[in-house]
Amino acid sequence: MPPPLLLTTIGDSSFHCSFNVTDSSRTHQNFLSERLVLEIMKQPLSKLAKKSHGSHEVEENGSVFVRLLKTSGLTLKTGENQNQLGVDQIIFQRKLFQALRKHPSYPKVIEEFVNGLESYIEDCDSLRNCLLSCERVQDEEASTGAFYSKSLIKLLLGIDILQPAIIKMLFEKVPQFLFENESSDGINMSRLIINQLKWLDRIVDSKDLTTQMMQLINVAPVNLQHDFIISLPEILGDSQHDNVGKELSELLIQNTSLTVPILDVFSSLRLDPKFLSEICQLVMGKLSSVRLEDLPVIVKFILHSVTDTTSLEVISELREKLNVQHFILPSRVQASQSKLKSKGLASSSGNQENSDKDCIVLVFDVIKSAIRYEKTISEAWIKAIERIESVPEHKALDVAMLLIIYSTSTQTKKGIEKVLRNKIQSGCIQEQLLDSTFSTHYLVLKDICPSILLLAQTLFHSQDQRIILFGSLLYKYAFKFFDTYCQQEVVGALVTHICSGNEAEVDTALDVLLELIVLNPSAMRLNAVFVKGILDYLENMSPQQIRKIFCILSTLAFSQQPGTSNHIQDEMYLVIRKQLSSTVFKYKLIGIIGAVTMAGVMAEDRSVPSNSTQRGTDLSNEWCSQVTSLLQLVHSCTEHSPWASSLYYDEFANLIEERKLAPKALEWVGQTIFNDFQDAFVVDFCAIPEGDFPFPVKALYGLEEYSSQDGIVINLLPLFFREFADISQVTSQDPSQKSMSPLCLASHFRLLRLCVARQHNGNLDEIDGLLDCPLWLPDLEPGEKLESMSAKERSLMCSLTFLTFNWFREVVNAFCQQTSPEMKGKVLSRLKDLVELQEILEKYLAVTPDYVPPFANVDLATLDMIPWNGSAVSTKNRNKGKMGARKQKADSSKAASTEALLAEDTSECDTVPTGRSQGDKVWEYVTEVCACSVRESTAKEGKTFVSLQSYRAFFRELDIEVFSILHSGLVTKFILDTEMHTEATEVVQLGPAELLFLLEDLSQKLENILTPSFAKRMCFLKNKGSRNIGFSHLHQRSVQDVVHCVVQLLTPMCNHLENIHNYFQSLSAENLSVDDKPRVKAQEHLTMSSCYQKLLQIFHTFFAWKGFTHHSNHHLLHSALEVLTSRLKQTEQKQPLEELVSQSFTYLQNFHHYIPSFQCGLYLLRLLMALLEKSAVPTQKKEKLASLAKQLLCRAWPHGEREKNTNFNDHLHDLLCIYLEHTDNVLKAIEEIAGVGVPELVNAPKDGSSSTFPTLTRHTFIIFFRVMMAELEKTVRGLQAGTATDSQQVHEKKLLYWNMAVRDFSILINLMKVFDSYPVLHVCLKYGRHFVEAFLKQCMPLLDFSFRKHREDVLSLLETLQLNTRLLHHLCGHSKIHQDTRLTKHVPLLKKSLELLVCRVKAMLVLNNCREAFWLGTLKNRDLQGEEIISQCPSSPESTSEDSEDSVTSHVSRNRATELSAQAGLVLDGEDEASDGHKDEDDEESDDSSD
Repeated sequence: MPPPLLLTTIGDSSFHCSFNVTDSSRTHQNFLSERLVLEIMKQPLSKLAKKSHGSHEVEENGSVFVRLLKTSGLTLKTGENQNQLGVDQIIFQRKLFQALRKHPSYPKVIEEFVNGLESYIEDCDSLRNCLLSCERVQDEEASTGAFYSKSLIKLLLGIDILQPAIIKMLFEKVPQFLFENESSDGINMSRLIINQLKWLDRIVDSKDLTTQMMQLINVAPVNLQHDFIISLPEILGDSQHDNVGKELSELLIQNTSLTVPILDVFSSLRLDPKFLSEICQLVMGKLSSVRLEDLPVIVKFILHSVTDTTSLEVISELREKLNVQHFILPSRVQASQSKLKSKGLASSSGNQENSDKDCIVLVFDVIKSAIRYEKTISEAWIKAIERIESVPEHKALDVAMLLIIYSTSTQTKKGIEKVLRNKIQSGCIQEQLLDSTFSTHYLVLKDICPSILLLAQTLFHSQDQRIILFGSLLYKYAFKFFDTYCQQEVVGALVTHICSGNEAEVDTALDVLLELIVLNPSAMRLNAVFVKGILDYLENMSPQQIRKIFCILSTLAFSQQPGTSNHIQDEMYLVIRKQLSSTVFKYKLIGIIGAVTMAGVMAEDRSVPSNSTQRGTDLSNEWCSQVTSLLQLVHSCTEHSPWASSLYYDEFANLIEERKLAPKALEWVGQTIFNDFQDAFVVDFCAIPEGDFPFPVKALYGLEEYSSQDGIVINLLPLFFREFADISQVTSQDPSQKSMSPLCLASHFRLLRLCVARQHNGNLDEIDGLLDCPLWLPDLEPGEKLESMSAKERSLMCSLTFLTFNWFREVVNAFCQQTSPEMKGKVLSRLKDLVELQEILEKYLAVTPDYVPPFANVDLATLDMIPWNGSAVSTKNRNKGKMGARKQKADSSKAASTEALLAEDTSECDTVPTGRSQGDKVWEYVTEVCACSVRESTAKEGKTFVSLQSYRAFFRELDIEVFSILHSGLVTKFILDTEMHTEATEVVQLGPAELLFLLEDLSQKLENILTPSFAKRMCFLKNKGSRNIGFSHLHQRSVQDVVHCVVQLLTPMCNHLENIHNYFQSLSAENLSVDDKPRVKAQEHLTMSSCYQKLLQIFHTFFAWKGFTHHSNHHLLHSALEVLTSRLKQTEQKQPLEELVSQSFTYLQNFHHYIPSFQCGLYLLRLLMALLEKSAVPTQKKEKLASLAKQLLCRAWPHGEREKNTNFNDHLHDLLCIYLEHTDNVLKAIEEIAGVGVPELVNAPKDGSSSTFPTLTRHTFIIFFRVMMAELEKTVRGLQAGTATDSQQVHEKKLLYWNMAVRDFSILINLMKVFDSYPVLHVCLKYGRHFVEAFLKQCMPLLDFSFRKHREDVLSLLETLQLNTRLLHHLCGHSKIHQDTRLTKHVPLLKKSLELLVCRVKAMLVLNNCREAFWLGTLKNRDLQGEEIISQCPSSPESTSEDSEDSVTSHVSRNRATELSAQAGLVLDGEDEASDGHKDEDDEESDDSSD
C-alpha cells in the first residue's frame, strides 16, 4: 500500500497535492481547481442524502451496465446530481465482481458492461458524475467503511477483470479534453481522469499503463505535462520505475522546460545509482542556463544524488557552475533604475526582485539543509574550496559557503578557520571578493550574523595583520548590509576588542569604527552609547589610539544633522574638562589629546557645496567660537607645565598637518601662534643678553653675516637660565616680556611652520629668517676644557647641546621641501651643523655618565619615563622683561623634556603625585640605561665612545619628508651683499657624514614600521614597551604611505650606492687599504663603509616587508622593482613581476665584487634572498646565492674586522647558514669545510686561519662546527624514508646519499678529539643524538630492503657509523667522569637512541635471514683519547648506585668479541648500564679491531 499521508482523495478522485516553486502560475491554477473539489468533498453527508431522487435516476432500458450497478448497490443519476452508493464500497465491488462472474454470458458480459459505460459517459455531465465521488444514502452511524466515497470509475478500476478495458477507455477519452479550458466550477477533466489512476491497489498490466502514460505525456500540452509527470510515482508500480526513468531522461534532453517535474519524479523513483549519476551530469550541464525559479529543485536533486565516492567531484562542479550573481545583479540594477521611474513601475520591478530574492534564499536553504544533515557534503565543499589555488578562480559563492558551513556545525569551525587563514595569507580572498559576497548573498548571510561575528572575533585574535584585517572587513560588511540588531552587535563586538588590551586588535577595531562612521553615520549615532564606554579604558592606550577614540566621538557629536541630540557633545565637554583639570599628569595629557582632536573635528573645513550653504556657514561661525574657547581652555591648563605645553603644541601641529581647518579658525590659530613664538623666543641681534652666565654668550650657528643693527637671534641660553638656574643670577628684565620654557622651543616652532605652510600653500618665506638665524649660546665645542669642567657645567652644556640639536632637527623638518637653491643650500648647512653637534654630544656624554637629557617626545608612550619632580617648574617665578623688536618668526616641533636638567641644582619635590613610585623606578632605570650606554662603550685602551642610539627618545623626530634631501646633488649657494647683489657663490653638497646621518635615521624608521613585533596581548595594568618612542609622527602615517615615500627615494639611494661602490672600486684598483693612512683617510673609509651597510640594510628592510604579498600593495612592489631594473636598462613597456625580480637580482648581485666589510656582504645576501621570496621560481637563483656566500666565507677580511664588530659571530653564523641552505649539495659543502678547511686550521699557527676559508679561525671554529652539525642533521631528517615499491635506482641513490652523510658525520664527530672544549662537546651530544634518531627513522627502512642486493655497501655504512657511535659512547663517559652537568643531561637520551640503533640493526638482520651475524659484547668505557677509564673497570665490585651508570654490569657475557660472523662480518657489542632508578642500555656496534 502506498503511504496514506501522500493521498488526498476528492470525492471519487484521488489528488496528489504537489507544490513546486518552478511553475508558480500553473501550480496556482491547479491548486484553485483542486481546492474547489476539496470543498465538494468536505460537504457533510447529511440525512438529506436519503431523500428520494427517483425522478433523476437513469433508466435501465435493458442496459446491462445500469442494471448490474443497481443490483450491486449504486444508482446512477442524471444532470448534476451525484451518483448514489447504497452500500459500502468494498461490498459494492464484491457484488459487482460476483455478478459479472456469475452472469450467464461471462466473459462476454464484461464487454457489454464496458460498452454500456462508454455509451453512458458520452454525455459530459455523466462523465463528470462518474469521475466525482458518489453520494452515500445510508446513515452515518451505519457506515463501517471510509469516511469518503470513491468515484464510480475509481471503484470499477478496483475490479481486476474490468481494469484493463476501463483504463483503455479512459486514455481514449482524455485527448478530447487536453486542450479544453477549465469548466466554470474549476474542474479540469483531463486531470480528473488521470487522477482516477492514482494509488490503485493493484495494477493488472503495469507495462501497458506505463506506455500509455508516456504517450499521453508526449502529446499533452505543457501545462498538463507538468501534472502528468508529477503523478507518475502515484500511478505506476515499482517494477516500471527503471523504464519510466529512461523515458523521462530522454524527455529531459528534448524538453528543458520539464526539468523540474522530471527531477522531482526522479527523487521519488527507485533508480540505479549509476543512472542517477548520469542524470546528475546531464542536469549539471544545464545548470548555467536554467531559470532562477528552477534552481532550488535542481540543486536539491544534485545534492541528494551525491555519494561518498562522488561527493568531491560533484560539489566541485556544482560550485563552478552555480552562479547566483548571474541572477541577482540584473535585479539590483533594475531596482536602482526603478527609483527614477514611477511608483507603479517601481512596484512591479520590486515584486520581481522580491521573487528572485525568495528563490535565492530557497536555493541556500536547500544547500544548508544538505550540509547540516550530510557530513559528506560539507566536507566535500570545504575540500573543493581548499584545493583552489588561482586567485581569479575564487568566487563569492565560496566565501558564502565557508560562512554558511561555519554556522551549521561546531565540528567544522576549526577547519573553516584554517581554510580561511590559508586563503587570506595566500591572497586568494581579498576585500573585493568579500564585498561581492555580502552584496550578493546578504539575504542569506544576515540569518547567520551571530556566526559571522563569532568568526570575526576569532580572526581578530590572530597575530597576522592580514587575518586581523579580514576580520575587520567582516565587521564592516555586516554593519553595512545587515539590520539594526546586527549593527548593534557589530558595534558591541568592536568595543569589546578595543577594551581587550591587544594592541593590534585595538588599532584595527578603531579603524573599523572610523570607517563605519563614514559609511553610515546615522546608524552609528544610534549606537553612540556603546562607543562612549571606551572612555573608561583610555589610561593605557597609545596616543594614536586616544586620538582615534576622540575623533570617533567628536564626529558623532558634531555631525551636522538636523535634530541631532547634544547629549554626546555635553558628555564630551565634561570628560575633557575633567581630564584637563586633573592633577595627575597622565590624565592631563589625555585631556589635551582629546580637546585638540575635538577642536579639529569642530573646526574642520566644510566649505563643500550643499543645498543649505547659509546654514552651514552659520554653524561654522557658531563652532568657531566654541573652538577658540576650547583651545584657550587647553592653553590655560597647560601654560604652567613645559611638558603639557609641548604636547599641546605637538598635538595641534599634527592636527593642522592632517586636517584642513576652516579658514577663519586657521587664521586665528596662525596669528596667535605667530605672536606667541615671536614674543617668547626671538630677540633682536643687537639686544645682547646680560646676566651672570657661566660661559661667554655668543651668537652661534648663523648662516648670514649680521650687522649690529639688524637680524634676529633665538634667545636660548637666557631662557634656559631663567627657567632652571637661580633667578638671582639673571638680570631682571622687563616684566612685560612673555616668558616660555625653552623646552617648548622645538614643538612651538613645529606648530608655527605648519600653520604658515597651511596658510600659504607650503611657502615658508614668511619665516625663512629662522632657517639661518643664530642662537644665543656659549661655545659648545669643548676642546681641551672638557676635563676641567665641573659636573654642573657639563650638564649645562649637555642640555644646551640637546636643545640646539633638536632645534636644528625641526628647522630641517620645516625647510627640507623648499625648492629654491638658496634654501636647499642652507638646509644642507644645517644638516652639517647637526652632524657636528652629534659629535659634540658624544664627547660630552662620554664624560657625563649619569646625565639624563631633556625629553623631546612627550606622549603616553614616554610618560612613565618622565621624572616626577612635582611642580618644580610650574611654581617657579618667572621675570618677564622686554625684548627688542622681532623681524622673523619660527615654527614648533613636538618636544617635551624632563625637569632634572641640572642634577646638582634640582631637588626632588616634597610631594609625590599619584603614580610617583612607579615613575621613580622607571626614571632610575632610564638613568641606568644612559649610564650603561657610556660604560659599555668604553674602549679597552681607556678611550670612551658613546653611541647616541640609546638617546633616541631625547631627539626630535625627523619627518619622512626630510629624506628628500637624498635627491640633492651639488647645490650652488649665492652669497648676497647688503644691496641683494650676488657677492659670491658657494657649492654645497651632501657629504658622507650627512648621508650617514640621514641613512641611520631612515633605517631605524623602516625597521620600526615595516618589521613590527608580534602582536602580544597586553594587560591594561602593564606599561607598553618603548619600541615606538621617537616614532610618533611616523605611526600617524599608514604603512603604505611610508612605503610609497621610500619608493620615491630608491633612485637617489641607488645613486649613492653606486657612488660608494665606485669609491671602493677605485681604492681596490689602486691597491689601497685602510692601513695606507698617508693616502687613505681611515675615518672616510669607515664612514663610506657605514653608508654602504645602511643602504643595503634599508633595501633589505624595504623588500623584506611582508605587506608586499597583499594584492593592494603589488603596484608598490612593481614600482620599486622597476626602479632597480631601470638601472640596468630602460624599458618603456610594463614587464611581468618575474622579469623585474630577475633583473633587480642581477643589478644588486653586481655589487658583491667590492663589498667593503663582512657585514655589508651579509646584508647584500639578505637583500637578494628577500628579492627571491617575490619570485615564483626562486630555485634558479639559489645557486648564485650559495656562490656569493662562499665567496664571502673564502675572503680575507681586513684585520680587526671581528674585533670591531661585536656581532661578528652572529653574522658569521647567518652567512654560513645561508651558504649551506642554498647550495645544491649540502653534504659536499660540509665535507669541503670539515675535510679541507679544518685540517688547514689545525696546521696553522695559533692566531692563523684556514687558507681556503679565511673566516675559519680557532675563535670561529665553534660557529662553523655548530652550523655544519645542525645542517647535516636537518638534511638527513628531510630525506624521505625508502619504501619497497621504489625502483632499484632510487634505492641506490638514497644509499649513496646516506653513505656521504655518515662520512660527513664521521669527520665532524672525530673533530672533538682535537677541539674538546665544552661548546664543541655540547654540539656533539645534542646533534649526535638527532643524527642517530634520523638514521633510525629515515635510513633503516632503506637498509631493510637494500641489504640483500647491496650487502657490502650496507655493512660498510654500518661499520662507519659504528665507529662514530663508539666515540659518542666515549663522550658520555668523558662528561660523567668530569661531572659536567651541562653535558650529562644529554647522556640518557643519547644512550637510549644508541640502544634503539642496536636493536633496529638486529631486526634488520633478522628480516634478511642473517640473525647469526649479530651478537653482543661488552664495550669498555673510555675517554675522548681512547684511554680506558680505570675507575670504572668491572673489577670494582662495590659500585654505588650513583656510580652504576658508569660501571659495567653482567647482563651479557663480558668476554670481548674476537671473531666476526662469517656471513656478515659484523659484531655488535653491548653494554648495559643502570642510572637514576631505570636501566639505560648502551649497546654499541663493534668490529674486529675492538678496543
